[in-house]
Amino acid sequence: MSQRFTALYHRLDAQFHRIPAIPRNIGVMALFLCAAYWASSILITHTGGENNSALVFVLAVVFISLLTSGYFYGIAASIIGTLCINIYFMEPYAAFSLSRPGYPVALLSMVAISCVVCALTARVKKQATEAVRREKKAKALYEQNEKLNAEKAAIQLQSERISIRESILRAVSHDLRTPLTSISGAVSVLLESPDVSPKNLAMLADIKQDADGLIVMVENLLSVTRVQDGTMPLKKREEMLEEVAGDALLTTRRRFPDYPIELDLSEDILYLPMDPLLVKQVIVNLLENAIRHSGDREHIVLRLYRQDDWAVAEVRDRGRGLSPEVCQAVAAGQPMPRSLSGDATRGMGIGLSVCQNIIKAHGGFFTAENRPGGGAVFRFGLPTEGEKL
Repeated sequence: MSQRFTALYHRLDAQFHRIPAIPRNIGVMALFLCAAYWASSILITHTGGENNSALVFVLAVVFISLLTSGYFYGIAASIIGTLCINIYFMEPYAAFSLSRPGYPVALLSMVAISCVVCALTARVKKQATEAVRREKKAKALYEQNEKLNAEKAAIQLQSERISIRESILRAVSHDLRTPLTSISGAVSVLLESPDVSPKNLAMLADIKQDADGLIVMVENLLSVTRVQDGTMPLKKREEMLEEVAGDALLTTRRRFPDYPIELDLSEDILYLPMDPLLVKQVIVNLLENAIRHSGDREHIVLRLYRQDDWAVAEVRDRGRGLSPEVCQAVAAGQPMPRSLSGDATRGMGIGLSVCQNIIKAHGGFFTAENRPGGGAVFRFGLPTEGEKL
């Protein structure tokens, strides 16, 4: 029964919710009283039963009490209905008389019915409102749960894809590193042989350079996958950034002896917690990027300085500079665009991804930009007092 009242209330309320309350309540009362008068006129004409008229008006009072707000309209309708029965549907017709048998009882009965119906209606309306609220809340929770499940499934699928991709990268990189190292070693032996012609020496030098570049790329692939999946945790200890940069500079000079690299140190001693091996790899990657991709052989500078609570290292050159796509990719922490995967940028994206992941794991920042006078500058900063939040 409660559900029927709730459904009826919602259907009628949806039709009249734009009408102001007072005109709507008066219209409902007038409509049902007129309908009751019309129905009673037909009944009394065909049956002559006064009780039938009373039942019709009682039914009208019930609906008026149900469809209007408050007690006033139901009580008013019961009084008006009783007067209509007294005047129009009881003998002598068209005359009002309080002395007619049962009239006071009928009047009080209809008023009581209207009060009871109004009270029940108020309760039903409250239950209906509460039911609507619960339904909306349940619907919102269901939609939120469906959304969370979809997001969870998407994240899980993405995680599985990343895990598979990283596993393949580790396997491939590990299998490539051994033969590449053998090739590089064998070429080094041939380069020292006196029986090799100058033409073959140049070719072997190119082979060794490419093999060494591929070895670095493989090492970067292994590093970035290990940092991302947590299999290469940071082993922090207090170190001087100048010493780590010095080791990186020596490593780079051994690989590229024909490229002079300037070291610019500040007066401050940069002593901070870091993983020295990983930070060294970052500096080596940046120096090799400048050597391989900038086209500058004479103006590569490694600079170290303090900026507030950061120990900053930057590698700058006077080469061809960076394209907007590269700057945007670095700023967004994304890999190199595929449109820039030619020889000029081969290996750059992997090396920069390694740098970004390592510096991010240290709680630092990593940027890339073009210099006003030409060339590019890569810069990273490490917190001198723990990780930045």
